[in-house]
Amino acid sequence: MLQNLTGWHFLIILVVVLLLFGAPKLPGLARSLGQSMKIFKSEIKSDTVDADPNAPAQPTTRTGHDASTPSGPTSAGPADPASKP
Repeated sequence: MLQNLTGWHFLIILVVVLLLFGAPKLPGLARSLGQSMKIFKSEIKSDTVDADPNAPAQPTTRTGHDASTPSGPTSAGPADPASKP
């Protein structure tokens, strides 16, 4: 679809945009378009990270804790270093 566009086509599009929006509004329009594209890209990236099809679903227990994390004390010691036995 865009293979047939030449330099003249882009020049005509630029003139039409200048006539529609006016020269003073173009920097604000470009800035707004850039910010919108940045937000769109970040949302797309966050959606692809959240919906990773290769990630296996982790089962949860009835208490709502993750089944892969231990519920008891770890071998690293007590959580409070001041309460040494």
